[in-house]
Amino acid sequence: MKKYIAIAILSISLISCKSKMTAVQTSPTETVAIKEDKKVVEKHYENKLDFSTLYIKASAKYVDEKQSQNVTAEIRIERDKQILISVRFLGITMAKALITPSAVSYYEKINSTYYEGDFSSLSKWLGTDLDYNKVQNLLVGEAFDDLRKGKYTQTIVENLFRLEDQRDNNIKKSFYLDAEKYLIQKEEISQPSENRNLQIAYSDNKVFDQGIIPTTIEINAVQPKGKTNINLNYNNISFNEELSFPYSVPSGYKKVIIK
Repeated sequence: MKKYIAIAILSISLISCKSKMTAVQTSPTETVAIKEDKKVVEKHYENKLDFSTLYIKASAKYVDEKQSQNVTAEIRIERDKQILISVRFLGITMAKALITPSAVSYYEKINSTYYEGDFSSLSKWLGTDLDYNKVQNLLVGEAFDDLRKGKYTQTIVENLFRLEDQRDNNIKKSFYLDAEKYLIQKEEISQPSENRNLQIAYSDNKVFDQGIIPTTIEINAVQPKGKTNINLNYNNISFNEELSFPYSVPSGYKKVIIK
């Protein structure tokens, strides 16, 4: 059951001038003045997608140490308000999740179970800290965290800007942005003491009138229970259509209690 929910929630469960950019290309890793941080962050948020609703049809592949599964996903987003994700296998809906800033609801078909609650219990169960904004950011290629609220050490790694936040010794976060458009290419969140690591990589960006969005997202999660890989490929994307968000738990399903 958890593999469908992981797909539904995790993918569905993050410079200053041309001459400066040219100069840093010659070294794979180089420390850059910290005062440049805000410039990189500001440039990243200039790329923010401008939309009210977003509709995505995607193919997804889930792999863990025991199994591999190919499914399709339909993702509907009303910006900052709600996300509806349907996961299908051979045309049959296997799981559905409705996510809002205050609540998470999902059901899955195999065991006929459903969940209604908030992000705190679900985050602990999945082993990954989640909230509404992080899920939405993940799906549209924005930084997992709000970079405007952090303080980072900035370096150049393989021609990418790396913003590293190590204020918390228990949690390390790194965000990698390209030097041309300042788009997120990769983000890593790790808890070394807990043997947990989450890496999200973005590629195959596509340009729309509303902005730029990646069409390939790879999620790799490592935790004591094992490794999980989710690959998302966006096959169809449309903006600002009138969307419905139909969600109801089928009768007879058993409620899951997450402790």
